[in-house]
Amino acid sequence: MSNTPENPEVSLNMQYIRDMSLEVPHAPEIFAKLSTQPKINVDLNIDVNKLNEKNYEVTLNLRLNADIDDESLFIFELAYAAACTVKLPEEQIEPVLFIEIPKLIFPYARQIISSNLANAGLPPLMLTPIDFAAVYKKKKEQIVKPN
Repeated sequence: MSNTPENPEVSLNMQYIRDMSLEVPHAPEIFAKLSTQPKINVDLNIDVNKLNEKNYEVTLNLRLNADIDDESLFIFELAYAAACTVKLPEEQIEPVLFIEIPKLIFPYARQIISSNLANAGLPPLMLTPIDFAAVYKKKKEQIVKPN
């Protein structure tokens, strides 16, 4: 007997903003310094929540902060999620949830960040694509390494 489902399937049922926060703590004075290139830091974390046997919630947690001359330009936090159905063999589920689903929803999260920063009076910011396979591999290596 094979452990492959009869009808393998991966589908996004919906996408949504789970949480979002944007702060420009030194506005409007900081806008005078926009001719200087800000230092931007991006933190990414992926959370997976099993909803039931074949349904999961995958959340991209992005935190961006930018500084100009050691002064905060902005702090942006976004939790962008997708509810999805995954009907695959057990060994294929984790890579799909941590690599393939994030690849599919990242462009939407990137657009939300870009448009909200523009609406806050900040210069356009387009995040570079993320290699989710490398992120997944790094996370797996950290779990395996003994402390």
